[in-house]
Amino acid sequence: MTRSLTIDARWDTEARVWLATSADVPGLVVEADSWPTMIEEVRLVLPDLLELSDKRVGKLSLTFKAEEHLDLASS
Repeated sequence: MTRSLTIDARWDTEARVWLATSADVPGLVVEADSWPTMIEEVRLVLPDLLELSDKRVGKLSLTFKAEEHLDLASS
């Protein structure tokens, strides 16, 4: 059985890092300076976090949703 998880990612312009969290995984907070590094960090910590919350870790399907906020000056 495959378990689907949604990972919310946003770019923090001040800190210059990607921040990943998930309502599906309590305690997931990952910061990384690049998108690929963030994904790898999430993959590394997920099994331990799921195990700590007494949720069996089987096959996982991850969906990353990205957000970036931009302030644009008017013309």
